[in-house]
Amino acid sequence: MRLWSAKSSRDFDLKFFNEGNYIRAVEKKMQTETISKVLYPADNVIEGKELRFKQEYFLASATIHDVLYRFKKKHTDLRLLPDKVAIQLNDTHPALAIPELMRVLLDLENVDWDDAWQITQKTFAYTNHTILPEALEQWPVWFFEQILPRHLQIIFDINKYFLEEVAKRFPGDNARLARMSIVEEHWERKIRMAHLAIVGSHSVNGVAALHSEILKQQLFRDFYEMYPERFNNKTNGITQRRWLKMSNPPLSELIDDYIGNGWVTDLYELEKLKAVATEPEFVTRWQAVKKLNKEKLAAYILKHNCIQVNVDSIFDCQVKRIHEYKRQLLNVLHVITMYNRIKENPAGDFVPRTFIFSGKAAPAYVTAKLIIRLINAVATVVNNDPEVGDRMKVVFLANYSVSLAEHIFPAADLSEQISTAGTEASGTGNMKFALNGSLTIGTLDGANIEIMEEVGRENIFIFGLTTDEVNNTRSKGYNPRDYYSKLPELRRVLDQIAGGFFSPGAPDLFRPIVDLLLNHGDYYMLLADYTSYIACQDEVSKLYRDQNEWTRRAILNTAGMGKFSSDRTIAEYARDIWGISGLCQGRRIPPAW
Repeated sequence: MRLWSAKSSRDFDLKFFNEGNYIRAVEKKMQTETISKVLYPADNVIEGKELRFKQEYFLASATIHDVLYRFKKKHTDLRLLPDKVAIQLNDTHPALAIPELMRVLLDLENVDWDDAWQITQKTFAYTNHTILPEALEQWPVWFFEQILPRHLQIIFDINKYFLEEVAKRFPGDNARLARMSIVEEHWERKIRMAHLAIVGSHSVNGVAALHSEILKQQLFRDFYEMYPERFNNKTNGITQRRWLKMSNPPLSELIDDYIGNGWVTDLYELEKLKAVATEPEFVTRWQAVKKLNKEKLAAYILKHNCIQVNVDSIFDCQVKRIHEYKRQLLNVLHVITMYNRIKENPAGDFVPRTFIFSGKAAPAYVTAKLIIRLINAVATVVNNDPEVGDRMKVVFLANYSVSLAEHIFPAADLSEQISTAGTEASGTGNMKFALNGSLTIGTLDGANIEIMEEVGRENIFIFGLTTDEVNNTRSKGYNPRDYYSKLPELRRVLDQIAGGFFSPGAPDLFRPIVDLLLNHGDYYMLLADYTSYIACQDEVSKLYRDQNEWTRRAILNTAGMGKFSSDRTIAEYARDIWGISGLCQGRRIPPAW
């Protein structure tokens, strides 16, 4: 691992300083060091996009030069580079490393094109982490012309030879050539960085079984048809040493008492918990640990949010990046639905809930930031309604971080993994929650599917459209207003949001959110999944009344997490992509996907 920082070669320009122009004297130093001051600036303006482009090149170039510097300390034959070095591209952000390595090999090391390209392809592998546009970067050609002209020449040459190969394989298929070209030839010519990453790598993988199938059958289908041997799956994993042993000592110690500590290095050892999932003493101690962790989180909430929460309530948690496809908004629709039900029947027997949200939005993501404001606005209304009392609280924990996550995961009862089917590549929060004994409510998306397979369909709450159903619904013509018209509870919730019920000082503040759902297509199909989601949440409440059964299922969730250790994931990368067989020895990993 390396962390790079840009430093100017000159602190200031003496000529400008002597002329009294003190700002110009240090201007170049500030411009240079801005590259690494803030990673990934807002890219809704051209200056932000240009800075991001420069950052990506700076980080990729620094890494390539460092790799070669260390390689050449021991080796002189650059053809050995792929045997000694593996560079894994995580999404397209570092894909500029491909033309950068080619540039160094061609221009600085005087390697001929064929050898340089062979070295490059064997060295690089590409992991796609999401099918969303932000991870499939396309940079304008004029960016390259102004900033990286030599790299543009190299990319054009790579594309030329690649398209010749495609034409030989699929003669006469000009549409395919256009689809697969690294250069998009529309009104603004762009470099498709995902295509560059695929062409310049010897391996392409997704991070969950469903996600990898989507890459093969939809997103990169043309490339899969050309290079089927390059495509594989590597389901994400998490490290149990951080996300259980370190972050949840009381649960770790309890597990050690009953099955030993072998799980620390072999997470499949947790399967032994199945044998004690109904043992009364173990169940009682498990429940005590969960309550202790909830009390700790409640104290944190009281200190930082000044909200007193009921530790006997369901701690219903959704903590992740704020994005429309992750559907925090669908969660909010349920929050408001529950609030309305309590208001309509104040004497009703409701299972108490504490809704906990946390996460950050991209700097220029206006809708995501508005959803954060809505969550907090709903919290203000709910938390200050005496008729609701401690039966319901809504909390948004600011400044989400790993340290904050270590408070949340051990305390959670319910893990919200509710993305629109077919949009979440994998997720790792779902694994961290389940490892700590949370039950999952989720769609058949990403790694949720594999978690369900490992813990049992009866031990997870599944709702909503499948990926195929989402695609079919869209192809037939999805009209969200149909759901608005026929579902009174949903209509009331949306009218409250649009009408200013949660923003009386600014009645139109949240109208754009409702417009997205009703008038702009509801792309992520919240309204289509609303009824199923609410019914599933009712099942959650029903099960929580039976604490012993809830606990049994929680234990079985933890017991089924063996597959989701990063030890297994890295061993698979080593075996199937990097060619390092030693890392696989003694590891229980499945056959190549």
